[in-house]
Amino acid sequence: MGVRVNQAQPEAGPGEFEAVLDESELDGTSMHQVDAAGEAVLVTRSTSGEVCAIVNTCSHFGGPLAEGEREGDVVVCPWHGSRFDVCTGDVVGGPAVFPQPRFEARVRDGKVEIRRAG
Repeated sequence: MGVRVNQAQPEAGPGEFEAVLDESELDGTSMHQVDAAGEAVLVTRSTSGEVCAIVNTCSHFGGPLAEGEREGDVVVCPWHGSRFDVCTGDVVGGPAVFPQPRFEARVRDGKVEIRRAG
């Protein structure tokens, strides 16, 4: 393991929208790990109800973010406490220095669909 090496892959995940979860499973701010084109993705809703998706593998040391705690719109990594905005992937608190890659998310026909952002 290197120091200051980004463990999350910014180009991972589907390039086109892919259904990953039934919308009915997104209750409140529950967090779900899904697989999209071989990438583990954290899917959740923001406190305002927006569907959000970021890479589930913590950029700091590879921890599983979906197993962490939620504090409003922030997920706390269960391994070392790095904190990320669940919608933008921005680092809110370290030790992580790299943001989480995010995905565009939408709901179509009762399914949550995601694709790699821009």
